[in-house]
Amino acid sequence: MTVLEVLNLHKRYGERIAVDDVSFSVERGEIFGILGRNGAGKTTTVECVGGLRTPDRGDIRVLGLDPQRDRDRLRRILGMQLQESALQDRITVREALQLFASFYPDPARPEQLIDDLGLAGSANTAYAKLSGGQKQRLSIALALVGNPRLAILDELTTGLDPQARRDTWQLISDIRDRGVTILLVTHFMDEAERLCDRVAVIHDGRIAALDTPAGLAAKVATGQVLTFRLARPVPLDGLPGVTAVTADGDRFTVRGNDEALPAVVAELARQGLSPLGLRVEQSTLDDAFVQLTAQTSASTASASTDGVTR
Repeated sequence: MTVLEVLNLHKRYGERIAVDDVSFSVERGEIFGILGRNGAGKTTTVECVGGLRTPDRGDIRVLGLDPQRDRDRLRRILGMQLQESALQDRITVREALQLFASFYPDPARPEQLIDDLGLAGSANTAYAKLSGGQKQRLSIALALVGNPRLAILDELTTGLDPQARRDTWQLISDIRDRGVTILLVTHFMDEAERLCDRVAVIHDGRIAALDTPAGLAAKVATGQVLTFRLARPVPLDGLPGVTAVTADGDRFTVRGNDEALPAVVAELARQGLSPLGLRVEQSTLDDAFVQLTAQTSASTASASTDGVTR
């Protein structure tokens, strides 16, 4: 079942085009990522989906509802955690959830959300005294208090320490397990790889690619890179799958395809050597993102040059 459909979305601010002909759909139960650098058009896209901005053109449907025409009905099925938000300094966690719950006809129980999101110890704490991680948890709880069918989470781990980020990732997985479809906006590659079923890479307002994280990484696969140390030099050129070998003292770097690793390990074993500190690196979503956005920039520049020439 399609929960969200965006077709040919376009949004301009003065002379700057923020979103240019963006199209994608999100299926029920997905964690769908929108990935891109700061200023790529991610937040403008989801603000149009949430009805906070009016597109210049294009069509958006959230479970059949138009975010502009059906705004009141949309609020009952969609929750949003904005990139930047704040509450009154003195309002407590419990008070904020009770207040927001009063806006909906069939809200989630505030006390249940407090327990589910690990806020029990700070339920009576004023907003101004919450840590960054606690504020993020509260922001997520407020996005869920209306029992939404689609939740938009925009850059929710920016500024958090590594442990708080991982705790928040677990929360997102738990939210999906509650039956909520999630539209996740991020510029962190590891976050997208860890959480998302599919991702749309947005660059300069356009979708540069759309696939699973693994699918995007495979499209720009550069093979394997093996690094290790050896007690003595060994010729490894010419082994199956090996395309290049470099040595820096006792440290070796071997590049090749999927056959390289078993071939190298077997050769070293034959010679009675063990590869110390062996590391195997594969292409990642980060590699795909860098290559895809570089290709898009180059294509845009070329098109612009061609237009001037003509």
